[in-house]
Amino acid sequence: MTEVKKTLRDSTLVRWTALVLASFSIFGAYYFNYALSAIKPVLESALGWSSSDFGTYTSAYGWFNVFLFMLIISGIILDKIGVRKTGLGATLVMFTGTAVNYWAVTHTFPEGAVIFGLKAQIFWSAIGFAIFGVGTEAIGITISKAVVRWFKGKEMALAMGMQMAIARLGTLLALALSIPLATKYSVQGPITFALILMLLGIISFLTFSILDRKLDKSESEANTKTEPEEEFKLSDIKIIITNRGFWYIALLCVLFYSAVFPFLFYANDLMINKYNVEPKLAGLIPSLLPFGTILLTPLFGSIYDRKGKGATIMLIGALILILVHGVLSLPFLTQWWVAATMVIILGIGFSLVPSAMWPSVPKIIPEKQLGTAYAVIFWIQNIGLLSIPLLLGFVLNSTNPYVVPNKQLVKSGIEIAYKQELKDKFNEKELNLLIEKAATQAINQVVQYNNYQPTPQKDINTNAIKKELSQKLDAALQNILQKNPNKKQLEALALKTTQEIASKIILEHKLDIRYNYQADLLIFLTLALLSLVFALLLKAEDKRKGYGLELPNIAKEEEPAQ
Repeated sequence: MTEVKKTLRDSTLVRWTALVLASFSIFGAYYFNYALSAIKPVLESALGWSSSDFGTYTSAYGWFNVFLFMLIISGIILDKIGVRKTGLGATLVMFTGTAVNYWAVTHTFPEGAVIFGLKAQIFWSAIGFAIFGVGTEAIGITISKAVVRWFKGKEMALAMGMQMAIARLGTLLALALSIPLATKYSVQGPITFALILMLLGIISFLTFSILDRKLDKSESEANTKTEPEEEFKLSDIKIIITNRGFWYIALLCVLFYSAVFPFLFYANDLMINKYNVEPKLAGLIPSLLPFGTILLTPLFGSIYDRKGKGATIMLIGALILILVHGVLSLPFLTQWWVAATMVIILGIGFSLVPSAMWPSVPKIIPEKQLGTAYAVIFWIQNIGLLSIPLLLGFVLNSTNPYVVPNKQLVKSGIEIAYKQELKDKFNEKELNLLIEKAATQAINQVVQYNNYQPTPQKDINTNAIKKELSQKLDAALQNILQKNPNKKQLEALALKTTQEIASKIILEHKLDIRYNYQADLLIFLTLALLSLVFALLLKAEDKRKGYGLELPNIAKEEEPAQ
């Protein structure tokens, strides 16, 4: 009987250890991807960002990937130089982009500074996010190819599900932790934490690279590669893009992910504005989505590995997406438990589709073209992740044109009083942070507890409201100062008093400070319906071409030769 030589990938412990080490590098990326999205109300009240500014920032993730074809280039580089070098470069690029973003958000730019038609802060924040996006997408396709290398013929869908589960722990952390960090440490808090995670990701990938190099050695010793692998050629791109099945899976990907990821960008703000959830708790409902996927994606991946039915799984996921966005778009359903239930169900759908989608690509595209194939899919996905957030921000701003100006009106009245009465008690940085907290708390309290019909903007005297707010607050702060409280007590009393006075004035004048998300929710529903169309087309194409999407992934063990 011939002895079957084993390689490092045949060790269950080693291959799963390699997966965890590689996946942690993208854990931090998923955290930072949603870190600022989770604090959209703080960006508006503290830094004066509008929904259009926010949409520009979130769309910047795909700028370089789409317009400079960096994702395609990353895929070609991956197929040329391999997983280890590409992955290390990607983690360093992610760290660089996060650092640029940190500088932009914490830097004070000259008032009115504009670059290429954008506020200077928005421009540099977007540039940082765009650089970060290049690294994140590159590490994404790198890890996908690494999983295929380590798990081919084994638990590949389960492994891809586990990789996504680890990554989405980062999303869960961002949605749940960013607002508390921003409340305590201002906007820079969530980004500082992201920088720490990026550094840990670099260390983790370096450790994975050591294992991956040992895999090469074990394969060489086992002589598992009887023929040299055919090198990737640029002409292979034509083979990929002329494959109809590839296009169906790519378009399903962009539509499905565009109906989920941008939803998470706006989810915290949606919970506050439509479902009246307290801001510090708003992130808990969206965090139910990644929490569910953490548990379910590996489960559905394991089912695909053993039972097959990949095309059917994707079809069911698209139907769930339609159900969720259909219910969320109903204007009369504003109870928080409705949102929570739909987010949980969305988590199930978001577990189904990726658990079957990514392991299906190697059934359609040969392994030597796999890095580029994943890159093209991610590139198409990035077109959606660039355009959809930009569209959502534009539509939200256009349908709610007075929300940000009114929020800034409240902040400006608070700022006048604070800089008049408290300038000798706090340094400039402390005072600015205090003003941001005061404005955010006052505005969010009104949004959370009151749902009134706002006064038409033409009937509002903004100068009179600013003057009224600053004068009443000025007098209240003088009374507080007469009691000679210490610094900590002064801050607490100032915040409490500001919240009472500002909230009262907002309610008296019925200022429009609440977003109506109806138009954006209908956009999500449209994307969900289109994803169903391509899921059906993919299932039909698999039946016609026999890709094996409905077949299990785990290869049956061959009988040893006698």
